[in-house]
Amino acid sequence: MAHAKEALCVTQTIHTHILTNGMVLLAEPMQSLQSAAFTMRLPAGTTYEPAERGGLAHLACDLVVRGSESLHGRAFVEALDRLGINRGEGIGPAHASLYGAALARNLGPALRLYADVVRHPELHPEQFESCRALALQEARGVEDDPAHMLYDALRERFYPPPWGRSDTGKIPDLESTTLDEVRTFVARTYRPNGALLGVAGRVEWPALVELVEELFADWPALPELELAAASPPAGYAHIPYPSNQTHIGIAFAWPAYSHPDYFQAWGAVGVLGGGTSSRLFTEVREKRGLCYSVHATLESRGKYGGVLCHACSQADRAQETLDVMLAELVRLGQGIEQAELARLKARIKSALIMQQESSSARSSALVQDWYHLGRARTLDEVGSLVDALTHETINAYLAQRPPRDFTVVTLGPQPLEVRSGVS
Repeated sequence: MAHAKEALCVTQTIHTHILTNGMVLLAEPMQSLQSAAFTMRLPAGTTYEPAERGGLAHLACDLVVRGSESLHGRAFVEALDRLGINRGEGIGPAHASLYGAALARNLGPALRLYADVVRHPELHPEQFESCRALALQEARGVEDDPAHMLYDALRERFYPPPWGRSDTGKIPDLESTTLDEVRTFVARTYRPNGALLGVAGRVEWPALVELVEELFADWPALPELELAAASPPAGYAHIPYPSNQTHIGIAFAWPAYSHPDYFQAWGAVGVLGGGTSSRLFTEVREKRGLCYSVHATLESRGKYGGVLCHACSQADRAQETLDVMLAELVRLGQGIEQAELARLKARIKSALIMQQESSSARSSALVQDWYHLGRARTLDEVGSLVDALTHETINAYLAQRPPRDFTVVTLGPQPLEVRSGVS
């Protein structure tokens, strides 16, 4: 199926094709570009790890892209380099993501290479030891990054397990992980049903469908994996950390991307902590000089949505920083002003225009939309949703669902007193 709409500047057409094994192909032709980009998401994220094997999904993803049964080790990497593929990979709660961009004529050969490696990964013992050493190095590096430590702890305390797991994992788990466990994980999760492939740029839709059918149609579907969420710890927790600074994290439940009220909530969070004109930046940094950086972001993990706020303050001013942040969260429930929303809309429109010029951004957005919505939005549709926001509609939402039931994590020399609003 396909649909076309007038976008911010150009006409967009988004095509969708579902293979018989459940794999979904989405594409947005952008004929003004000379490049093409793809984003492949496989249902192999951290939520599918055994509880005692944190970091397994990250380790498996790194090992998979080390080579296939037909292109061993460096041969696979060199083949990608010859095509000039600007590439990467990453792990989230639900997916392992592989992405790349290149000249449009090299998209087909690149997809052939990635089809080979995800369907027939080599998973060589020598490569496994190298990947584990790098994963352990990254996990140990988190211990020297207090902001990363705070976010990991905040998500783990806020989201229902297993949705709050860290992508880097835990050092004891990584040290205990075996190659057989990686092979079992890949065999269970690297599958077509639940996999998404988004392509954007200079592409021809009929030829792309034919290629993807050739590469993936005979990939057998596997049984769906069940996920059972537990209750999160929530409340307040402090992590002792030798430093002159204290990191503060606050989280509260908010609509996920699939929720009908998502854009109302998104607008409110933008006013709260999105940019240098936001309330948190103004009240915490500009007026009081409590910290250099403070912000709030809205994120979705599966069906769960949350606002995560972060600030880093001198330890002797951390209590005041926390108090002001909590006060601003409570004040948000009283509503926003028209001028605040106008500034936010200007930033959003600029971001949409820039996304329109990026094939990589569009390929990622296609699969993101499909995962959460079961369809892909054009930028024109997103722009219309943003245009429809008013301070009255946002305030009506906030009146019904003000921020509350906060989960708070601090990291620093001393715990703080959380005086109100903690779940």
